[in-house]
Amino acid sequence: MKMKTTEQIGMAIRTRRKQLKLTQKELAMTCGSGLRFIVDLERGKPTCQIGKTLQVLQALGLAIETTSLSGDDAGGRRP
Repeated sequence: MKMKTTEQIGMAIRTRRKQLKLTQKELAMTCGSGLRFIVDLERGKPTCQIGKTLQVLQALGLAIETTSLSGDDAGGRRP
């Protein structure tokens, strides 16, 4: 799924959490974060810390993959 906004990321996190039948509090405890962080993240708050966000994604079995908007390889490989 292509996501371009923090709101879309938040919605993906909320959807996956609900699929796993977790409450926001349970997810926060699993990730070692606070409930407020999960609430803000699911609402798409643009200033949420990337490190904590990655921990939440990992706990939910999700990952971020980058691609170039121009179609070039963005995998970080150098010639």
